[in-house]
Amino acid sequence: MHRFALKKGRLWCEGVAVDRVADALGTPLYLYSFQTLLDHYRKLEKAFSSAGALICFAVKANGNLAILKALAQAGSGFDVVSGGELRKALLAGAAPQKIVYASVGKTDREIELALRSRVLFFNVESAMELEVLEAACRRLKRRQRVCLRLNPGVQADTHAYISTGQPASKFGMGLSTVESLFKRHREFPHLDLAGIHLHIGSQILEAAPFAAAIAKAIGLAKKARRWGVAIRYLNIGGGLGIVYHRETPQTAQAFASRILPLIKNSSLKLILEPGRFIAGNSGVLLTRVVTLKENGRKRFAVVDAGMNDLIRPSLYGAYHEMVLSGGAARRPRLRYDVVGPVCESGDFFAKDRLLPRLTRGDLLAILGAGAYGFAMSSNYNARPRAAEVMVRGRRWFVIRRRETFQDLVRGERLPPFLQ
Repeated sequence: MHRFALKKGRLWCEGVAVDRVADALGTPLYLYSFQTLLDHYRKLEKAFSSAGALICFAVKANGNLAILKALAQAGSGFDVVSGGELRKALLAGAAPQKIVYASVGKTDREIELALRSRVLFFNVESAMELEVLEAACRRLKRRQRVCLRLNPGVQADTHAYISTGQPASKFGMGLSTVESLFKRHREFPHLDLAGIHLHIGSQILEAAPFAAAIAKAIGLAKKARRWGVAIRYLNIGGGLGIVYHRETPQTAQAFASRILPLIKNSSLKLILEPGRFIAGNSGVLLTRVVTLKENGRKRFAVVDAGMNDLIRPSLYGAYHEMVLSGGAARRPRLRYDVVGPVCESGDFFAKDRLLPRLTRGDLLAILGAGAYGFAMSSNYNARPRAAEVMVRGRRWFVIRRRETFQDLVRGERLPPFLQ
């Protein structure tokens, strides 16, 4: 559920008509519902409360400081995958002991930053990373908890680009490698090999793949304890799917009812890393129709947002619902390819989409854009990135100003021979 609703053909977010924000700030524009964001965090928190689970929001899904601050104040932890994400989480007020640091390629500088910040966990992706981390702890005279990331060889029904639990994936380690590292635990005196980490993919609609991966992790934890390793944590990652179109994903409560019995007698503290589930349906991308055209076979609506603003349809073939704000009830419905101005054939948001007849200047809302929307945006075609707005009740707040041309060239320099 989310706090976006059509009232007499006009789209509202909580107590704000979205066209008023678009008129004031222009488009394209990302707009988030504060209450929807917190609603979805609290659903997971409540569902897993009996296990005392730590919910760590995946910063990669949406790293705006206002989003992170709102979640930090609600008690959320954070899953970070870079030094930049770690610094943003800390700037937003995150407690270091609620931060877990993943990433398949942590640099020496990032490792040192995380150690000095005293994060709760490193999710370790390889034997070499474990050795590098041990050396860094020895040098800095630190002791650090780690989870070893197990690649469980579980197939999740999702897009290949966001499936991460198969042997062909770059993520994690196979069972034999993780077992070998647990057996060698005494070689890492500065590291507390305290847990097992899983993350099998994203936008997963059923519990079965999670259950299969968790069963393997629990079996591994039992072996590790026999080898003298004090396994106390199980991080099951993120990946819970949401509704974009006609999906029927599991609720937080249904997911918890399937997962919690699996760990009931394991003595493992649970960690989750949701991103999309919390942020996805909290945000929309607002865009206006710039021009309309037909070529005899297709009818195109060209809008002012592009694949640089929201790349998911181009990258994954992802479906996002679209809503016309204003006048929809009085118009016949036609089929459109809704496309952007970027000079790529892959620059589209919808194909053969049935929409009310569009006119120049119409405001469209692309739903389900709160996760992996702005976070994956770029300046391709020298396009300034969109503004971001947060709505709370009847008020709205700019949480990122629209970029300007000066932002586009700020870091560029001409060498002396061209001046």
